[in-house]
Amino acid sequence: MGLIEARAWVLHIQTKLHQWAKNDPNKRFDDLFNLVCNPATLAVAWDRVRSNKGSKTAGVDGDTKYHIEHRRGGAGAFLTDTRAALRARTYRPSLVRQRGISKAGGKVRYLSIPTIRDRVVQMALKLILEPIFEADFVTTSYGFRPNRRAQDAVAEVYHFVKAPSNYEFIVEGDIEACFDRIDHVSLMARIRKRVGDHRVLTLVKATLKAGVLSEAGTTARSDLGSPQGGIISPLYANIALSALDEHFERAWRNQSPYPTYREYLHRKGRPTYRLIRYADDFVVVVKGTREHAEALKDEIASLLAAELKLTLSPAKTLVTHIDDGFDFLGFRFQRKLHGGKRQVYTFPNPKSFAAVKRAVKALTRHRTAPLPLRKLLVQLNPILRGWTAFFRFAASKRTFAYLDHYTWWRVARWLRKRHKQPSWKRLRRRELKNWEIGEGGQQLFRPSRVPVERYRYRGARIPSPWDMEASPSVLPHARRGSDQSEPD
Repeated sequence: MGLIEARAWVLHIQTKLHQWAKNDPNKRFDDLFNLVCNPATLAVAWDRVRSNKGSKTAGVDGDTKYHIEHRRGGAGAFLTDTRAALRARTYRPSLVRQRGISKAGGKVRYLSIPTIRDRVVQMALKLILEPIFEADFVTTSYGFRPNRRAQDAVAEVYHFVKAPSNYEFIVEGDIEACFDRIDHVSLMARIRKRVGDHRVLTLVKATLKAGVLSEAGTTARSDLGSPQGGIISPLYANIALSALDEHFERAWRNQSPYPTYREYLHRKGRPTYRLIRYADDFVVVVKGTREHAEALKDEIASLLAAELKLTLSPAKTLVTHIDDGFDFLGFRFQRKLHGGKRQVYTFPNPKSFAAVKRAVKALTRHRTAPLPLRKLLVQLNPILRGWTAFFRFAASKRTFAYLDHYTWWRVARWLRKRHKQPSWKRLRRRELKNWEIGEGGQQLFRPSRVPVERYRYRGARIPSPWDMEASPSVLPHARRGSDQSEPD
């Protein structure tokens, strides 16, 4: 079976599993192991793993994509051996290699790197399990889910905090070390509600308890958490945190038995609220008083502790008013008076803007002066292009103009240092023709020329890839012309 046929077969199986799960919320699947071990599933899993940039990074066995394809008998033999080990029940996940990454404030985040074989097995598991659990996930959960983006979560929050909804109080939530502290017992209990195949459950448990090899060379057991860096870890996190989603989804339905019931609750002085979550970051928008919001904050803390053995970060879990502003997924939300009207705006938050400026500054320091201009632009342009693509769905025109100005002058000064401080007149004649910077077909990306658009709120209309009734195009749409005219 070729790769195209394998992809078609996997998509067909995923669609059937999703529809069965969607049609019967109480259905348990008792024969999934053969689907995980199927040659087509493993072929698609390998294709996805090898096409990822992480395939060049080795786990504890030292193997990368190159070693599998050129020094281990090829991908065919590798997949045959993997399938044989799975079917013989002799497969055991290797230790994950831990690597620390520096964060702001001197903190360190540890990523765990599985071996290539373990990544393929995790991907095969994900291909089969994800369509089943996607049928249960609520519409206000956005992180690491197909066809959903961070902009969808931002648009959902904006929909509630702007007029006419006017949800004014916000509980900013952050779960402390969520991936590292997921309780295995609670997670497995939620997985067992849908999966009855004990062979798959054993495989899931094995991926959770693989163990860790630290940078210092010591080994440790994995009694808690799902390693960050594992292919299936985001799915495990969503399954675990669906307990929080479902709690608030039930509350929302109780607040909405008929169209005008929420207005009735407001007149009676009772709150309404909605949770929007992206991975372990979430906000609860509240229409009520600060006391209502504070009570919800305590309710969330109790729920997480009781159901998932998780805790909220005291420093990052806050109750704020929309007029004071709050941050979510790199965006700043704030209501301001403009033209006699109160309007909610979304901007890139200061931390996000400072981060891209640091990246530009790091690439244009004196130590990079020996680089040809073309190589500098090859490194610099993707940073600018990616950052502006993410934030173009906000009131970012002035921010883009400032970033454009900042970057242009950093590169211009870098060129001047590179040419032993020539006069600006000579530099303009040699390198800055028509105030453009480029070399060898590479031109400096100009953020000020990126159009600002309003992201279209899709809400519950986002189909999964396995919905039979889904439209052919499920890509997010934006309409030209932001409805957030920037304040003077």
